[in-house]
Amino acid sequence: MRNYLSILLCFLSFYAFAQFGDQDPTNWNTTVEKIAENEYVFKTQVTLEPGWHLYSQTGEKGRGPIPTTFSYYGVEDKIELIGVNKEEGSFAEFSSVWDFNVYQFSDKGSFEQRVKILDEALEYIVGEIGYQVCDDEKCLRPTSFSYVYKLNPDVVVPDDATDIIDVYYDEEKEPLLSQGPEPSSIPLMESHDLESKSESDVEASESDTSNKQNDKIENDTEEKSLWAIFLVSFLAGFAALLTPCVFPMIPLTVSFFTKQSSNRAKGISNAILYGFFIILIYVLLGSVVVAIFGDRILNAMSTNAYVNLGFFIILIIFAASFLGAFEITLPQSWANKVDEKSNKGGFIGIFFMALALAIISFSCTGPIVGSLIVEAASKGGVAPIVGMLGFSTALALPFTLFAIFPGWMNSLPKSGGWLNTVKVVLGFLELALAFKFLSNADLVYQFMLLPREVFLAFWIAIFGSLALYLFGRIKMPHDGPESTISVGRALLGVVVLAFTIYMIPGMWGAPLKIISGFPPPLNYAESPYGVGYKKLTEVTEIPEHAHLGVHDIITFDDYDEGLAYAKQVNKPVLVDFTGYACVNCRKMEERVWSDSRILPILKNDFVMISLYVDDQNKLPKEEQYESEVLGGKVRTIGDKWYELQKKQFKNAAQPYYVKLNADGTQKGMPDPVGYTPDINEYRDWLKEGIQ
Repeated sequence: MRNYLSILLCFLSFYAFAQFGDQDPTNWNTTVEKIAENEYVFKTQVTLEPGWHLYSQTGEKGRGPIPTTFSYYGVEDKIELIGVNKEEGSFAEFSSVWDFNVYQFSDKGSFEQRVKILDEALEYIVGEIGYQVCDDEKCLRPTSFSYVYKLNPDVVVPDDATDIIDVYYDEEKEPLLSQGPEPSSIPLMESHDLESKSESDVEASESDTSNKQNDKIENDTEEKSLWAIFLVSFLAGFAALLTPCVFPMIPLTVSFFTKQSSNRAKGISNAILYGFFIILIYVLLGSVVVAIFGDRILNAMSTNAYVNLGFFIILIIFAASFLGAFEITLPQSWANKVDEKSNKGGFIGIFFMALALAIISFSCTGPIVGSLIVEAASKGGVAPIVGMLGFSTALALPFTLFAIFPGWMNSLPKSGGWLNTVKVVLGFLELALAFKFLSNADLVYQFMLLPREVFLAFWIAIFGSLALYLFGRIKMPHDGPESTISVGRALLGVVVLAFTIYMIPGMWGAPLKIISGFPPPLNYAESPYGVGYKKLTEVTEIPEHAHLGVHDIITFDDYDEGLAYAKQVNKPVLVDFTGYACVNCRKMEERVWSDSRILPILKNDFVMISLYVDDQNKLPKEEQYESEVLGGKVRTIGDKWYELQKKQFKNAAQPYYVKLNADGTQKGMPDPVGYTPDINEYRDWLKEGIQ
């Protein structure tokens, strides 16, 4: 459930890196086929070593694994791409790592892009394929390779033809990009074993899978996620029941059915039908959202900065409405027309009674429904429908149950100021949720407008204000003159105050695991080690070119500078090949390096050099160079360290830990290791060779 509430997931945009050898497990082949005058089909085939996966073009950049991309350079006004770049051999499989369907290839795949040539003088086209490959435990660094499509087999392509890619990169120009297929055209699979199947078996399996796609969606993990959405939405529907717009209508509506029906059985059946129509109306609303936006757009919502900013504004408006600034209502004429039709009787009359409830109660239910759709939409797929089903079920259930058991109504509390209290509490919760969406937008662009401390400051202020409200120290515009508070309100105030106090140490670097996923990560902060925390700097002088890294370990970000310092102090070196988007790197740092058996060794016995192979900061032009190892140009800091790892240590994935002597050699040191979650095993490896 926490994954659903935090949207993220995100989850969104991390990759599972680990140890792998030097060789790329892919083999690519490109051909050109002329199909008509000035029309061609660019064909690309790829084969993968067993156990490795390549990712479809339908994947979302910044969320999950890196999608495959096809780019064309210097031809923006010379060719026209006809349709999508068709792909064959891809399938969708639910990933428990990213918590959504991942579109991928296994063993082999093919792509076909139809192209119309607008410039008859054009003889060849320079292209580039960007991709990432993973196995079940690790992902290799995203890479690319350039190629040339020859429109005439006899044409002589200049040796420097692909240099145009460097020009585009240096001038930050966007090439022409192929579009991938729609997700609906890719079969959803629970499992596959293409290695053991013939081509005909694979085709039959894919066809059969495509026909059974709706059944396959019942994947156990995804089903649990949808149940979490349903449960959260059900609780939201129950909260909506306790608002001043809905709660007073329960006895009025139930009394209508029991008194106006010819007998009790008829009254009960009408009430059941009334509840059914409430559910139907809200489920139709969720279906409309899915139909208008579609699965692909909904899945992109959680990572799109502009969409998250829009959600922030919407939730601020909803929160202001609940706090009493104004009422969000539908036009009164709608309610009048629906009310007229509800007097017709029969099925139609009951339907319009349910519709009248939805319209009349909109000022209270609208913000809740809107917030649910915002969150469920960012989840994608059928989540908005499931969310509306949960919400409307909770809303409809009391009307039906109290009609069947009218005696229960005597136990209902009387309407009063407590209904406004519920509304205000919901307003504060929506205000807190709004800042989560603003944080998502800020993280995408790394503006540092809402770092962890600022985010927590807002949440502490919001929940602190809510606690003061519950204790009666703050009044809202629609509150009554009550001088005392109920026991329930006081107890809720204590819980909220305790939660507020719990968050305060987060300003000083506490991890706050209860709300993990809501605030920005610990390293996205003005003071990554906690506000005012200077424990290490007070007792240790930081060497030139170094900085305080993870867990206050003195760290160098440059290989040569780190080695120079190691020679100066005569200490062995620990080279940490890592990445900003490396999940296993973070696991090692948070779970292994932080252990009391490991941290003193890292701080005292080694010179730490952390090299980020996905650092996208450009090298100065004079430091850029051609690399035979990478098969292209070293343009970024990440390229530089990635080439070092492959060239010198014959490895290509992260985390990867190399121990060196003070003179930079590996003599007498144990072999490098990758992801090692066993603390004792990692400790033994660190100690080996230190003498």
